[in-house]
Amino acid sequence: MLISGPRIKRTRLIQTEKYVVALEVEMVFPVDDPSEPCYEPETVQLLQDIKEHAERGDVAWLTQKGKVYAAVGVV
Repeated sequence: MLISGPRIKRTRLIQTEKYVVALEVEMVFPVDDPSEPCYEPETVQLLQDIKEHAERGDVAWLTQKGKVYAAVGVV
């Protein structure tokens, strides 16, 4: 479902206990209410999928979607 309106790209960070995933997503300023950009349903689903894969530690899948950063233990 495409929402009509101007689009911008932003970097979104998805954080879990072990990983942070950075990816570029598209946001749209809806014609009906251009005061604030929003995500399309497909983007929201992608963000949820990324969080689930990060929680499972599926680094191979995550690296196909964005940059993956791992937490390191403090000594």
